[in-house]
Amino acid sequence: MPTLPNAKQERFAQECASGKTLEVAHGEAGYKADPRNAQKLRKVPHVARRVDEILQEREKIHAQSTAKAVQRLSLTKETILAKLWENAQRASQVIPVTDADGMPIGIYKYDGAVVNRACELLGKELGMFIDRTDIRVHAKYEGVPLPKLVEHLSSLTKRLADESGDE
Repeated sequence: MPTLPNAKQERFAQECASGKTLEVAHGEAGYKADPRNAQKLRKVPHVARRVDEILQEREKIHAQSTAKAVQRLSLTKETILAKLWENAQRASQVIPVTDADGMPIGIYKYDGAVVNRACELLGKELGMFIDRTDIRVHAKYEGVPLPKLVEHLSSLTKRLADESGDE
């Protein structure tokens, strides 16, 4: 889709795509800043399509730039993991703080935050951590054995499928 013929609508679409609030985008496009009118304009089909198109173009450019940077820097998973491990090892040791000439100044530094973050990133990459979620069972089903719950859910699923097939 080319730029919108209405310059104010095009500017509004550009501002929305850049992450501005609807009201701010509305004002910067030359309209009187009004949240209700901004919401209405954002829902106009050709304006909504233009915002989506701009966002897709930016995402495509971003992905291409990222791919070029990865290639140019010769980044691989192995190099990143090695660097994380190196950082964790360095931060775990008592390393002398040096002056501008590289001479130790008698102060040693341990950086536990760096160690923890590097280990966390390594652990996540290696799948060592799982997301824990709080699963609560509706009181109606509390204490019901798992096979009965599975049977009940199966019958509900079948009933929903039958109902949607009748329409």
